[in-house]
Amino acid sequence: MGCGWPVLAAPRPFALNPGPAMPLIDVQDMDVTIRRRDGTPVQPVRGVALCVDAGETLALVGESGCGKSLTCLAIAGLLPRRAVAQGRVVMQDTDLLALPRRAARLLRRALIASVFQDATNALNPVRPIGWQVAEAIRLRRSVTRNEAGAEAVRLLGRVGLPEPERRAKEYPHQFSGGMNQRAMIALAIAGRPHLLIADEATTALDVTIQAQILDLIADLQAELGMGMIFVTHDLGIVAQAADRAAVMYAGRIVETAPVAALFATPRHPYTRGLLQALPRVDHDGRPLSTIDGIVPPPDRMPPGCAFAPRCSRVGAGCDAAVPLSQKIPGASPPRFLACHRPVPVSEEV
Repeated sequence: MGCGWPVLAAPRPFALNPGPAMPLIDVQDMDVTIRRRDGTPVQPVRGVALCVDAGETLALVGESGCGKSLTCLAIAGLLPRRAVAQGRVVMQDTDLLALPRRAARLLRRALIASVFQDATNALNPVRPIGWQVAEAIRLRRSVTRNEAGAEAVRLLGRVGLPEPERRAKEYPHQFSGGMNQRAMIALAIAGRPHLLIADEATTALDVTIQAQILDLIADLQAELGMGMIFVTHDLGIVAQAADRAAVMYAGRIVETAPVAALFATPRHPYTRGLLQALPRVDHDGRPLSTIDGIVPPPDRMPPGCAFAPRCSRVGAGCDAAVPLSQKIPGASPPRFLACHRPVPVSEEV
């Protein structure tokens, strides 16, 4: 797997049968601009380009505050009121950002679903779990209330909740964190989405429940043929669950590659720094590696490469121009890199 970024024709509204060469979703040059209360604009996401094929999992990784969640909210149409996305978000040959608000909402409802980190707060505390799943079904399918209720019970059972008929009548506060996450997954797949966005969906769970949720998501993805964007800062999960990874730093995608290639030969100094910071059994108690410095705030980006102040390979030209993402020559499957002075392939992690 591994889609590139083809040049697309002008979008045709609601063309629901893309050609076989088209990715499931193709994000091109997407910015997110937020206006502060005083009217000052700030741009925490800049020039993002990524794509996902049907059935593929793309991990979006990076430090907290790098723009991962904002990128996903922009794709899903869930940005806060003062935030605006620009660029192109193409699904099924239709640019979602070019559609009128209502038309874009209806198409996203049919194609995209999200699972958030804190399922307990994402669910409605005053409605039974079964009611919430049934509501999601009725919003997307022409079924009766009884049919939606029966399907909600079936979905709750499908995601591994014991005694789903009884659990459907209970409320989020009566569930554990892992059970609420399973209920959130049932709600997400109620519309049979083409794309699932899992934003730190396992972060708040203990490792045993985390493994169960990852297995459940993988089973549902295979069953439904969904593409998935999996947001995480845990590179162990990336190695286990993803086909490709896009590394994000200071609002930009700096490297995209198949997971095995990324772990074996990271080309961006930031990617290499993240991998060197992982605990290893052969380090014999030596201190973990760190990346000096902090991520610059979005309203005070340095000129040129945002990573330059922290980069061990910084040199002439790094602070002169923002590096553009380009395909690495000869890489198969395709790899993309935005760096003036990339790490040589021969250099070990």
